[in-house]
Amino acid sequence: MEITPGPLLRQINSPDDLKKLSKEQLHQVCDELRHYIIDVVSVHGGHFGASLGVVELSVALHYVFNTPYDQLVWDVGHQAYGHKILTGRRDNFHTNRKYNGLSGFPRRAESEYDSFGVGHSSTSISAALGMAMAAKYKGENRKSVAVIGDGALTAGLAFEGMNHAGVADADMLIVLNDNCMSIDQNVGALKEYLTDITTSQTYNKLKDDIWNALGRLPVGKRFTREMASKLEHSIKGFISKSSNLFEALKLRYFGPIDGHNITKLVDVLQDLKKIPGPKLLHILTVKGKGYSLAEQDQTKWHAPGLFDKITGEIYKKKFELPQPPKYQDVFGHTIIELAEKNKNIIGITPAMPSGSSLKFMMDKMPDRAFDVGICEQHAVTLSAGMATQGMKVFCNIYSSFMQRAYDQVVHDVAIQNLPVIFCLDRAGLVGEDGATHHGAYDIAYMRCIPNMIVSAPMNEAELRNLMYTAQLDTTKNPFTIRYPRGEGTMPEWRTEMTAIKIGTGRKLKDGQDIAILSLGHPGNFAATAIRDLRKDDIHPAHYDMRFAKPLDEAMLHEVFSRYNKIVTVEDGTVTGGFGSAVLEFMAAHHYKAEVKILGIPDIVIEHGTPKELQRDSGYDANAIADTVREMMKEKVKVTV
Repeated sequence: MEITPGPLLRQINSPDDLKKLSKEQLHQVCDELRHYIIDVVSVHGGHFGASLGVVELSVALHYVFNTPYDQLVWDVGHQAYGHKILTGRRDNFHTNRKYNGLSGFPRRAESEYDSFGVGHSSTSISAALGMAMAAKYKGENRKSVAVIGDGALTAGLAFEGMNHAGVADADMLIVLNDNCMSIDQNVGALKEYLTDITTSQTYNKLKDDIWNALGRLPVGKRFTREMASKLEHSIKGFISKSSNLFEALKLRYFGPIDGHNITKLVDVLQDLKKIPGPKLLHILTVKGKGYSLAEQDQTKWHAPGLFDKITGEIYKKKFELPQPPKYQDVFGHTIIELAEKNKNIIGITPAMPSGSSLKFMMDKMPDRAFDVGICEQHAVTLSAGMATQGMKVFCNIYSSFMQRAYDQVVHDVAIQNLPVIFCLDRAGLVGEDGATHHGAYDIAYMRCIPNMIVSAPMNEAELRNLMYTAQLDTTKNPFTIRYPRGEGTMPEWRTEMTAIKIGTGRKLKDGQDIAILSLGHPGNFAATAIRDLRKDDIHPAHYDMRFAKPLDEAMLHEVFSRYNKIVTVEDGTVTGGFGSAVLEFMAAHHYKAEVKILGIPDIVIEHGTPKELQRDSGYDANAIADTVREMMKEKVKVTV
């Protein structure tokens, strides 16, 4: 299906082309840009609502500022589709998030207009401030703009950036895109504060009246701009006690204004461009603006997949046979089963109740499941605090996002040996979200921490058993359970849960000459490879190790005593991961064998489908089978 941009959008290959248009024509540009995003995403997929909400802002920023010389930093990146289309990537936009296509997020290597690579939230203010301070040091008249959503503003890093910006005397603008959403509904006191200043009609009317009146007063010896500013601040403080949060951080606050009024946005941005120093513009937008279904159900339409733009039908795969559930849903239903029997179980997630499926528990047990906002560090230390009081906390965080709370995992959980249960969703290669979202490193960064247990289930039943084991009173250590994005292998997954002895694996198959040691879901790839190898009369043994720490040493002694050719398989980095742990064991016990480690290579993996990326990374079923075939051809018996 050919998707054709509108007549004005068709002429825009760079912001310079946009600037040739009159301000009156920008309304049509916004309409065409919005429809183009809807047309492309409905057919090719991607994030949806966030970019629709900032169409006018995207146009206004590139119309007013001199990008790419002026630095524009988009927080998270879900909202940057319009930005990409306006900066020379319109005709390739259909490849967005596809293998070897455009990244779903701003990426420095992709375009000079992408001033900073993003994917995780709340980095824009610090990055843009760094750019502004560098420009000041070099004597450049370069503007820096950070666009951050109200959901991303809940993270501590955003406040750290604002705290420094207020005293850095650098020329930067923070645009607060306030739509009351991240992926799910925003939570916390900051949301209530923003609601207060956006809904206070008295405050907003009086603020406008003050500025209009001050604009008519003479400015001279008796009435200076400083006096005018003090008068405005004092009246604002009288009307709204909470109106000075940003100004308390020494950021000049402007707004809130309608983020869908392109004329107003351009006028305000042109004015702010002339005002030096740190400042914040608060705009109000609607996530999914211009597509009614996305406006009504913003969580569902955050990234809906393919859909019919006319009817709104979201296309689902149709299967004749029952399908396995997603691992996240197994977690979501299993934690409820466990909590119904164990009153000490608590669930915590940082802004991912839908993605992690903790929403099921939040709906059924609202006093025992909490969304703490985009605050991974807080989520971990909050869990640690609860654990000191005897709670069994399941802290559910995406593997990639857990990196943000690593200090808290070490200092607040592991050093104190608190039995917090870390359920790391999206472990391994997640697919189209790409480099910023792959859960490649958690095996390596968790197994090096004292007291930490690191486990990975091969299927749904094993996930349930590990969750059951982790919440037992006899489990005294911090406990990591990592599992991938997507479906498992068991349509009938509601098995009876049993305890697993920590640090024990499973021998799934005896074999000859060569053994495959797998950790987690890739064990299913190994099982497929073993079936494929039968036609070559090759019969590997297969061990599902289950734990990267502690290793099942009794099982490893058996393996190294019986086999001199060994393949390890994991969906984590090969540097410092499960395979490395096996080599450490081999060296410590003076075994000699040929060992091949399969997993995520020591490079940055970009975006594509999980199957494409697993193939390229060399640990899918075909890669495992080819590795075994190659090793069985070789006669060298000792290689490390």
